Amino acid sequence: MKRLLPLLACLAIVSGDCPAADRRPNILFIVADDLGYGEPGCYGGKDIPTPNIDALAASGVRFTNGYVTAPICAPSRAALMTGRYQTRFGFEFNPIGAKNTLPGIGLPVAEKTLGDRLRNAGYATSLVGKWHLGGTAEFHPMRRGFDEFFGFLHEGHFYVPPPWTGVTTWLRRTALPDGGQGRWTSPDERIVWSTRMGYREPDYDADNPLLRESQPVAEPGNLTDAFAREARDFIVRHKAQPFFLYLAFNAVHSPMQGADAYMKKFAHISDIQRRIFAAMLANLDDSIGRVLAQLRESELEENTLVIFLSDNGGPTEELTSSNAPLRGGKGELWEGGIRIPYIVSWKGHAPAGRVLDMPVTSMDMNATALEVAGVTVDKAKLDGASLLPLLKENPVAALHDTLFWRLGRKNALRHGDWKLIRDAGAWQLFDLAHDIAETTDLAAREPDRVRELSADWDRWNAGQIAPLWK
Repeated sequence: MKRLLPLLACLAIVSGDCPAADRRPNILFIVADDLGYGEPGCYGGKDIPTPNIDALAASGVRFTNGYVTAPICAPSRAALMTGRYQTRFGFEFNPIGAKNTLPGIGLPVAEKTLGDRLRNAGYATSLVGKWHLGGTAEFHPMRRGFDEFFGFLHEGHFYVPPPWTGVTTWLRRTALPDGGQGRWTSPDERIVWSTRMGYREPDYDADNPLLRESQPVAEPGNLTDAFAREARDFIVRHKAQPFFLYLAFNAVHSPMQGADAYMKKFAHISDIQRRIFAAMLANLDDSIGRVLAQLRESELEENTLVIFLSDNGGPTEELTSSNAPLRGGKGELWEGGIRIPYIVSWKGHAPAGRVLDMPVTSMDMNATALEVAGVTVDKAKLDGASLLPLLKENPVAALHDTLFWRLGRKNALRHGDWKLIRDAGAWQLFDLAHDIAETTDLAAREPDRVRELSADWDRWNAGQIAPLWK
C-alpha cells in the first residue's frame, strides 16, 4: 500500500516510456458467467480441477462473502460497470433475445461506466467477451468507454460456429425426434437433446454476430480460447501504458458445448451433462491461466490489479453448476444466486493467501479501480467502496453495514450476519453465521428484528426507481 503514491507519479506522462514500476496500475477484471460458488477448487469444488483460479486465490485475497447485486446477468453487470445499484437507474431485469435490439433497452447513457472514467483519465480500455448492456448503436461498448471491443452484445453465444465441429453440444428441447420426452443422443454422439427443462435452447446467435469493434467477424475457434487470445494480444500491445481490460467470458453460460480435448480429459464422468460442464469449466480455467501467464511474460504482474468473480450464481439444473453449500441459484436471492467466487490479486500489494469473511460486493471493484487509477469521483454517486483497506496488514472490520437486493417481487437485505429475504410473500429471516444454507427461518422468533430490517429495506427501496422494462 505504501507504493500507491509512487504508482500515481506518472499521471502527467503521456510519452509511453514511463517504467512499469512507476506507472499507474493496470486493471484486469475477469468475469465468469453463471459459475456457481461451489465449483472452483479454492471454494470447495472437488471433481473439476481449477488450478489457475486456485493459484490466483493463493496469490491474493479470497472473499467467502462476495456478492453481486443481482442473480441474473445484465443487471449484475450494470452495477459492476457503474459502481451503483442497478435499481438506481431502472436496469432491474434481463433483456434477452429480440428484446436486446429494441430501442432504449440498455445501460442508460446518462450512467458513467468504469470504462468512461478510466478512458477519460488516460487509460487504454478494452472489452473482450460478453457485453449484454444494450444491443443497439447508442449502447455499443465503444460508445460506453471502451477503445476496443471483441465479443458479442447479447446474453449468450454458441462457442463454435455451425456445424459445431470439435465439440459435444447439449441442447434443451421441448420434444425429442420421436416426439417423446427424455434424452436423445445423435448417432455420432456429438449432439444431446434433453426435455428436462421444458423449453427450447434460446436462439443465442440470432442477430448477435461476433464483432471486432462494430464489424462482424468469423471466428473458427472456441470462444473461450479466442477471448483469451484477444486478451493476451491487448496486454502485449498496451504494455507501455496503463490499461483497463474487462475480460468477460461467456463460459460457463449455456449453450453447453464441451471441446473434444476436455471431454476426453473428463471421460470418467458418466453423466454427459456434467462432463460437458466440466469440459467448459476446465477450458475456462486454462484460458484464465494463459491470460495471467501473459501478464508475467510481459513483466506486468506486479503492476496489475486482477479481480475475478462470477456474474451470478450457477443455474444448477440447467448446467449442473454447483452453489454448494448455499441454497438456491441463478435467478433467486437465496445465497446461491448472489454469493459468488470473488478473488483479488495484486502481487506486492494484496497479501498472498488471505481469506476474508466480511461481505463485499461487485460494486467495490469499480471503486477500487478508480482509487488505484487516481480517479476522483464523488462518493455519493457510488454505492461501492474501495477494497484497498482490506489489503492492508490489519484490514478494517467491514466495508458495508448493509447490502440490498431487488428483483421485482424478490427482495433481500443483509445486515451483519442477518439475511432478510422475501419472494412475493412474507419476509423470512436467517442467521448466516450459523445457517449458511438458509434452512431455518427465524422471522417468527425475531419479529422486532424483522420490523427493523424491513424498514431499512423500505427506506433504501424508496430511493430506487421503477424498472425501465420487464
